Amino acid sequence: MKQILVLLAVLAWFSEPAAAQKKATPKAKPTAKAAAPAASLAAGKALYAQSCLSCHQADGGGVDRMNAPLTQTTWVLGDKTRLVKVMLNGMQGVEVDGEKYANVMPAFDYLTDQQLADVLTYVRNSFGNKASALSGAEVKAVRATNKK
Repeated sequence: MKQILVLLAVLAWFSEPAAAQKKATPKAKPTAKAAAPAASLAAGKALYAQSCLSCHQADGGGVDRMNAPLTQTTWVLGDKTRLVKVMLNGMQGVEVDGEKYANVMPAFDYLTDQQLADVLTYVRNSFGNKASALSGAEVKAVRATNKK
């Protein structure tokens, strides 16, 4: 009986290195969305600090019942066209994910198409958000059809 146990132990010991040498085939990872361009994020961060931070705060959390948060909201992560229109026209008296906010958001239509794309790309990829970048061309297209 001892001999059988020893034999099984030896066989198990020799078979483990062979199994360890077999590499598991890695599973294909889903393709991630292309990362936002670093230059756009840097420019957007500077614009955010200059124009948005006082109302939406450093963490993008906004101010309860006054200024809407930019963290994980459908307004930020959803339709790009709607978001560009908010920047071009401002916003007042609109619910954001079931909450009303009292302050008026001014229009930032004086910013260039690229500046708007940069700040929106920054917001859509900061504060825990992960969404696609915007281009100056996308903003230009929305601006061309925008009706206040």
